[in-house]
Amino acid sequence: MPPFPLAPKRPHAITQHDQTREDEYFWMRNRADPAVLEYLQAENDYLAERLQHTQPLQGQLFTELKGRIKEDDESAPERRGDHFYFKRHVAGQQYPLYCRRRNALEAPEELLLDQNALAAGRAFCRMGAFRVSPDQQKLAYSLDLDGTEQCMVFIKDLVTGALYPETIPNTSGNVYSQHGLEWGNDSATLFYVTLDAALRAYQLHRHALGADPAQDELVYHEADDTFSLYLSKSRSGAFISTLSHSTRTSEWRVLPADAPGGALRLFQARRPGVEYDIEHHTDRFFIVTNDQAQNFKLMETPVDATGREHWREVIPHRPDVLVVAALALANHLTLFERRGGLKQVRVSAADGVTDVRYALFPEPVYTLSPTDNPEFNTDVVRFEYSSLVTPKSVIDFHLTTSEWRVRKQAEIPSGHDPAAYVMERRHAAAPDGTLVPLSVVYKKGLVKDGANPTVLYGYGSYGATVEPEFNANRFSLIDRGFVYALAHVRGGSEMGRAWYEGGRMLNKRNTFTDFIAAAEHLSAEGYTRKDKLAIYGVSAGGLLVGACLAMRPDLFQAVVIKVPFVDVVSTMSDPTIPLTTLEYDQWGNPDDRQCFDYMLSYSPYDNLRATAYPHMLITTGLNDPRVAYWEPAKFAARLRALKTDDNLLLLKTNMDAGHAGASGRYDYLKEVAEEYAFLIDRLGERM
Repeated sequence: MPPFPLAPKRPHAITQHDQTREDEYFWMRNRADPAVLEYLQAENDYLAERLQHTQPLQGQLFTELKGRIKEDDESAPERRGDHFYFKRHVAGQQYPLYCRRRNALEAPEELLLDQNALAAGRAFCRMGAFRVSPDQQKLAYSLDLDGTEQCMVFIKDLVTGALYPETIPNTSGNVYSQHGLEWGNDSATLFYVTLDAALRAYQLHRHALGADPAQDELVYHEADDTFSLYLSKSRSGAFISTLSHSTRTSEWRVLPADAPGGALRLFQARRPGVEYDIEHHTDRFFIVTNDQAQNFKLMETPVDATGREHWREVIPHRPDVLVVAALALANHLTLFERRGGLKQVRVSAADGVTDVRYALFPEPVYTLSPTDNPEFNTDVVRFEYSSLVTPKSVIDFHLTTSEWRVRKQAEIPSGHDPAAYVMERRHAAAPDGTLVPLSVVYKKGLVKDGANPTVLYGYGSYGATVEPEFNANRFSLIDRGFVYALAHVRGGSEMGRAWYEGGRMLNKRNTFTDFIAAAEHLSAEGYTRKDKLAIYGVSAGGLLVGACLAMRPDLFQAVVIKVPFVDVVSTMSDPTIPLTTLEYDQWGNPDDRQCFDYMLSYSPYDNLRATAYPHMLITTGLNDPRVAYWEPAKFAARLRALKTDDNLLLLKTNMDAGHAGASGRYDYLKEVAEEYAFLIDRLGERM
């Protein structure tokens, strides 16, 4: 018997376009088969055995990681009506307490919800949506109790503290978005989105407080299975809105929140390849759209005439500026933009064109993101700012005076000196000559002699940007002499919309060759060398890392590949799997022969071969609705059968979680400690 788990092979032929592939681990899709859980558990046991010698290091790392979070802490309060809302953490507790104070920050604290109590006796508990009613007397919230992102809605009376008798199952609880639950302005009508059999958000329902949810009215059904449905409420509080969205097309509908029993009104019908977002302001809507504007432009239209023929251009398309989002307040309009790879904040009067100014930032490489900004009648916009060396700070930016006020900066109790580190922006030349940006951070005094252990991280899909943001956890590696680098590869939006298009569909291989170029650049410039280099990717970043692993296994010493999308062709050929139909515009539809052939050329699972591979740690969650557990499991099993080396191959399955891993903050840090111990063990450290 081999000293490691060896999954049995069961013949299974897949024929598409007159081409037959053999998937000998297809059987792992059947979680009802006892052999599946036996195999996953055997891999977990093997990991525990092979990493047993790192337990002291894992304990040390966990202590370090925990020492960088303020265990007794609370978020910067955010005003909503006559209350200030905030979350508070208590030392030793996994989850936050949701609280508020009335009228003044010095007022007594009112505890709305204790997530620790809700999670008692459970291995997993994630908050989905959290919505206080306009009259501030009721709370609607949803919980994901197994990581599937299927949430149960509960309603609490904030006056009496009692729960309403009804609960609403199968509601949308996207781990990356809380837009699935909203109140009408009567504080008695609740809107929510439900999921279909493939876990696609597809139906909007209207619930009357106290009624039987089984009798709730269906308001809208998104019939096109390539679109997902999102729900939101305008910052002004005037409109309930739905967004039907595919990867490259959008369509909005609106309903006056003062008339929650009314009908949705189509804003502008969908057109393939045209995206638009809306932001209400008094008698008009602002529209951010890519209609004849690759990097998006700003338009406006009257509230009562929203069709495309009524749109008027406010800010034209600019080839060097990507418009990310608009935020409208009573007297001001703020645009969040990206220029030269960095985010910008453009402020103006409410018309968008007068009194234009840009916020100034203290560092040459940084990132920011707006918070909820729920107040409409305010002259302050709030965003979160950080850099690779500067902890996250909540900033209140005064739109009239341009005053920058730090309302809260994340405290690092164990200590952190930004001046002790160096951050750089470098560029690697891709095979086609494109310059790929890299953000690099390391401890001051590091010698670029090629001997430094290095982690290279990337993503490169959906237009999502890898931000040069602060992550306190990384310093457990950096303080041990590691270089940490972020590769801003094509497929993201770092350099504008063309950067995204350059790594999508039939251009997808650019994402992988960009990343390989970044790895080679780090070696050529003396940061590291092959036997000291690790690569790290999550989800679609796992596809990136997996594809590069299949293309250039000689280039890396270690790999951390988390919840990876690695079985591209088979997954995209199965419309019953969550996300498949929604992502035809991202990867392609395998029914098209050209798309099929192209995806097959890079799909990591289909391109593994008999050769030597780096040390690998592969992770998954048994309840993951985004990348099913069987993709990483099959990937690990095929690697075991093919690889010709003695390097370590580990598969870790969290049996109680989904795509985002552990829900509790301490449990999550234990997962990070395990990953870092693996990297340090395989690459060494250089103090």
